[in-house]
Amino acid sequence: MGKIIPIMARTGPSLLPRVSRLLRGYGENLKLARLRRKYSAETVAQRAGISRKTLSRVEKGDSAVALGIYARVMQVLRLEEDLAKLAVDDPLGRKLQDTALSPKHRAPKRPSSSSPSVDSANKPEETS
Repeated sequence: MGKIIPIMARTGPSLLPRVSRLLRGYGENLKLARLRRKYSAETVAQRAGISRKTLSRVEKGDSAVALGIYARVMQVLRLEEDLAKLAVDDPLGRKLQDTALSPKHRAPKRPSSSSPSVDSANKPEETS
C-alpha cells in the first residue's frame, strides 16, 4: 500500500486588519486606473505577463500575490514611479536610530549672560 501524504494549504503569518484594508484599497486603485485608461483586464494581464485570474487577485489586493506582479501591473498602467513612494518616510526608524546615537564629547557649558559668572578665585575655600 502507498503512503498517504497529508496536503495542507500553505499558511504564513496573517496581516493585521489595517494592512489588509490598505492592500485592498491599493488593488481597487489599480483597477480604477485600468478602467480610466479603458484597458481590458485581458490586455493588462497579457502585457504584464500574468493570467486574468492573477490580475483579478491583484485588483482585490490579495496579499499572496508577489510584489513583483504588482510592479508589473503598475508598469503596464504607467504607474511604476509610484513604487518610489513606498516606505520613503521612516519616522520610527529615524527615532530608533537617533536614540542609538550618543554624542562622543560634549562641548563645555557656556556661562549664561543673565547671571553673574562665578570663577574659582571668588569661591570660598572648603575646610575639612
